[in-house]
Amino acid sequence: MLWFFRDPERTPGKGRVLSPADGVVQSIDAWHDGRTRVAIFMSPLNVHVNRAPLAGTVTSVEHRPGGYLPAFNKDSDRNERVVWHFDTELGDIEVVQIAGAVARRIVPYLAGGAKVAQADRIGLIRFGSRVDVYLPEGMEPAVAVGERTTAGVTRLDRG
Repeated sequence: MLWFFRDPERTPGKGRVLSPADGVVQSIDAWHDGRTRVAIFMSPLNVHVNRAPLAGTVTSVEHRPGGYLPAFNKDSDRNERVVWHFDTELGDIEVVQIAGAVARRIVPYLAGGAKVAQADRIGLIRFGSRVDVYLPEGMEPAVAVGERTTAGVTRLDRG
């Protein structure tokens, strides 16, 4: 249990958009509105503290109830989640924390109106789960499916 709740200090990486989660890139999908969704699966062995991908202001933190399917399952899009919106230099950035079969609790650390620096801690998902980040329209991902990410360190954007 102590291993699971670890929260190491990190030196922020270089890039406009940094990974909000430790884990493995599960999928990269073009979204209907032109954005690109990068889904990161966090196993129970990963650090589960999530971080802000960019500096900005938290404009909303919304809890949405749902199921608890395994986070690597394509139907996990209906799982319990917390949807974050950040007002940043790139516009609105959306991050979604998704509970998994074992993860039954998402703990946001911040509320709407909070100012964040890039790589600041924003919340925790207990046990295995997934975090999605939506890159702005026209932004190419710099990661590939199967690649490992480190929260606040791994660059997600190309260019």
